[in-house]
Amino acid sequence: MTGAPERLSLNQQTVRQWSLPELVAGCAAAGVRSVGLWREPVRQYGTRAAARLVRGAGLAVSSLCRGGFLTAAEPAARAAALADNRAAIEEAAVLGTDTLVLVSGGLPPGSRDLAGARERVADALAELAPRAAGHGVRLAIEPLHPMFASDRCVVSTLRQALDLAERFPADHVGVVVDTYHLWWDDTVAGQLERAGRGGRIAAFQLADWVTPLPEGVLLGRGQLGDGCVDLRWFSRRLDAAGYTGPAEVEIFQPGLWRRPGAEVLAEVIDRYRAHVQ
Repeated sequence: MTGAPERLSLNQQTVRQWSLPELVAGCAAAGVRSVGLWREPVRQYGTRAAARLVRGAGLAVSSLCRGGFLTAAEPAARAAALADNRAAIEEAAVLGTDTLVLVSGGLPPGSRDLAGARERVADALAELAPRAAGHGVRLAIEPLHPMFASDRCVVSTLRQALDLAERFPADHVGVVVDTYHLWWDDTVAGQLERAGRGGRIAAFQLADWVTPLPEGVLLGRGQLGDGCVDLRWFSRRLDAAGYTGPAEVEIFQPGLWRRPGAEVLAEVIDRYRAHVQ
C-alpha cells in the first residue's frame, strides 16, 4: 500500500492500538509522510529514541500533543503546570516538531469565572512563549467544543483562541483548527481568514461529528465521512487562508482501536481522498 496523499498526517491516537514502532512502520509502508505524536507513549518509549525512530524512517512529526492546562489559580498547581509545559517544549524540540498543541484547561474547582481563567492562560503564554521560540517551537492554542469548557478547555472558539494568540508574535503562538471542535461555529469562516492573514494557523486536525456520538463527546469522534462535518470545506478554506502544512487525522474512537491498525490507516487514506482532497 503506497501513495498516501502528500499532506496527510496520522495522529497517534487514531491507531492507539499500535505501538510507536508499529505506527512508524505502518505509516512508512503506506507512504504517509508525517505523524502527530502524544507525550505519554513517546515518554514511555523514550523521547530521544522516538526521535531517532521517526527520523530513521524518513518521517516528520507534524505536532506534539499536548501541553496546556494552564488555568489553575493556586500557586503550587500553577507552578507545576508551567514546569510540565516547559518539559513539553523540550520534548517537542527533541522530536523535531515546531508545533506543541495546547489545551488550555477548564475551570478550577468551584470557579465560574471563564474570563479570569482565560487571562491565566494568557499569563502562562507570556512566560512560556519566549522559551518555546528559543527551542524553535510554536505554541498552538486549540479551541475545543463548548461541551469541554467546564473541565478541559475554556477556549471554545477560534475567535477566542486568536484573541489570545494575537497578544504574542505569530511565530511564537498560533492556533489549531480542528474540524471536530469548530464545525458548528457560524463565525469560523471569517476567523479562518483572520488567522490566515496573521499567519496564525499552526495545525489542521480532522475528525467527523457523528449523531448520536458513539462513545460520548471525548471518545466519540467519527471516521472521516461518517458524520455531518463538511471536511472539504474546511480544507479549501485553509488553502485559501494560505495554510500549506499537514492535515492531521486525529480520531479518538474505541471502535477504531479494536480493529487492525493497518486496516484503519488504509480506510483513513481512502476517506481522506473521498472527503478532504
